[in-house]
Amino acid sequence: MTTSDEIGRRVTANDVPLTEQRTLAAQRIGDLAQQHAAVAHQLAALERELGEVLAESTGIIRIDELADFTDIPAADLTRWLDALKPAAAKRKKATGNAPATKRAVVERKPSAAATPTAGKESILRSRSAGDTPARDMAQVS
Repeated sequence: MTTSDEIGRRVTANDVPLTEQRTLAAQRIGDLAQQHAAVAHQLAALERELGEVLAESTGIIRIDELADFTDIPAADLTRWLDALKPAAAKRKKATGNAPATKRAVVERKPSAAATPTAGKESILRSRSAGDTPARDMAQVS
């Protein structure tokens, strides 16, 4: 029968390589995560600077022209520029262009004044108290 001391020695001998591997893995992951954080910080600073320069340049060159001249996609240029705008302005813009949702369609009551060919004016006139501008815009779309 094996003694308690021998069992302890065997377990320790078995665990040492695993402990070393776990330590190396944890250290490597920690190092990479620190590098990632540093690069992400640098990238955020670059994107902020790009947005600032784009904002300063809006009076002299259009986004589509910049895209043509630099071969940078207009979507990227626009994203960097839009990232500078305050969060409230982004929410306001997004709300006004929000697509219709299933809930909005289900809750909408048919209006006698609103026909498929009716303009925005009739839709706005027929709004019930529970309707919101976003729902009206979704109906117009």
